[in-house]
Amino acid sequence: MFGFYLSQLFNGITQGSIYALMAIGYSLIFGTLGLVTFAYGDIVIFGVFVGYYFYAVLGLNLILAMLLALPITFLFGVLVEKICYEKFRKEARMLMLITTVGFGIFLRSASQIIFGTGNKSIPTLIEGKIEIGNLNILYIQLGIIIFTLIFIYALRYFLNNTRTGIGIRALSMDQDAAKLVGVNVDKSIKFGHSLGVVLGVFGGIMLGSFYNAISPMMGPNLGLKAFTAVVLGGITSIPGAVIGGYILGIMENLAVAVFSSGYRDVVAFIILIIVLVVKPSGLFGKEVKF
Repeated sequence: MFGFYLSQLFNGITQGSIYALMAIGYSLIFGTLGLVTFAYGDIVIFGVFVGYYFYAVLGLNLILAMLLALPITFLFGVLVEKICYEKFRKEARMLMLITTVGFGIFLRSASQIIFGTGNKSIPTLIEGKIEIGNLNILYIQLGIIIFTLIFIYALRYFLNNTRTGIGIRALSMDQDAAKLVGVNVDKSIKFGHSLGVVLGVFGGIMLGSFYNAISPMMGPNLGLKAFTAVVLGGITSIPGAVIGGYILGIMENLAVAVFSSGYRDVVAFIILIIVLVVKPSGLFGKEVKF
């Protein structure tokens, strides 16, 4: 029994690593656009399907196919911001919010038309496992955790030590002040949005490889998980987004251990409601107006 709960805890850390990546991406998009986007999950899944297309249709090596999907989705993120959001930046936020809803529906429908409505199988990127007593640790789980930590460290370095990264941070604090000190607002917004998309897609690739399946209908659920994680940690705080992702992943899997797998998605709704009622700013964020 102890081994079972320990296994679920490790599954939670793995899942939390994926949620952390997506939550960081969501936080970056909110920081640069000041926008709660309902299209995020659908954009992420579309990016994962780009990698799937390279693998299943063009016959590329799985790892190469998924790596190629990242720069393509970065460019896609630039295109999305240019077409869908740029002209509405100075308009009411509700208008941008509605735009994200419409674009999410469009992208989900397009994905179903192009790739089909059913689940698509993705092999595990890293085969094998480690057995420690009754505990089985998959290599893919270790890979997800390690790559997530590498991404987090690399992102921290980028945001603190590069001109573009510092510009993105300044923009998230105060757009007008950032403009006054010479930050290229348009470039920073596009780069921040696209980087957020890439982080989400990488998390989606890890998720698909872990569960060996992806579907166009996964988008809204993943968007909810990313949103819950950033709200929990603080939507303006990247460290908070990381912690929120891990808390959500662990709590989901502990709920599965105690109750059943049917309660996995309920946890996100419960956490979201509690946080919005008790502490809307999250654990590490500041008060913001959505």
